[in-house]
Amino acid sequence: MDESNRVAAGLTTELSGQVLIVHLDDGKANALSTATLRALHEALDAAESNGSVRAVVLHGRPGRFSGGFDLAVMRGGDLAAIVGLVSDGGELVRRIYGCSLPVVAACTGHAIAAGALVLLGCDMRIGADIDCKIGLNEVAIGLVLPQWALTLAEARLSRRHAQLVVVDAQLSNGREAVAAGFLDSVVAEGDVLSAAVAAANGLATTLDPAAYAGTVAAYRGPTLERMAEQIAADRAAVQA
Repeated sequence: MDESNRVAAGLTTELSGQVLIVHLDDGKANALSTATLRALHEALDAAESNGSVRAVVLHGRPGRFSGGFDLAVMRGGDLAAIVGLVSDGGELVRRIYGCSLPVVAACTGHAIAAGALVLLGCDMRIGADIDCKIGLNEVAIGLVLPQWALTLAEARLSRRHAQLVVVDAQLSNGREAVAAGFLDSVVAEGDVLSAAVAAANGLATTLDPAAYAGTVAAYRGPTLERMAEQIAADRAAVQA
């Protein structure tokens, strides 16, 4: 590992060969605030503009990948601020899903709501084999998922589990999250980062960059376009 760099409070990047590792650790819930979303975009900008980077790893803090959107905003009562943050989150998730580089998640534990949506945006998701909570709990807390999130869920989640995890807000532990479609595999808690970096290095060395980017645009293009339209519609509805 080499070349560590602090991008913003709670977020650092580290270059390991051809892989840019993005460490998210705010010491708490790893909430997705406006500042954190901006910092994640900056990290992806750096990765995509660096010709020597061929893959990205998103890594959470011990026991916590992300608890979702900043609760101070979500419970603040300002509809414009809430829709703005959720739409900004949608833009980040869409950016990850449409990234020109493979993105691997090192899911270190809990991944709730927007944290679980980030997992759905990643190419490969390696999680900790622990008793954690992963999933979309919006219905249980009185919220309706935005259309862009439902579009991504439809594309990535197991059809057999979609009703339970989307409509019935059923949360999964690490192993259960593999069956549901939030994760691709689980490993021992202490091996999550190394396994994710190994997977990212494998993608970096075996995939042709131009062919990867072109295939993402072709295969995921309709979903990405639909998400963009839905995010724009959410923003417009608040401004009307």
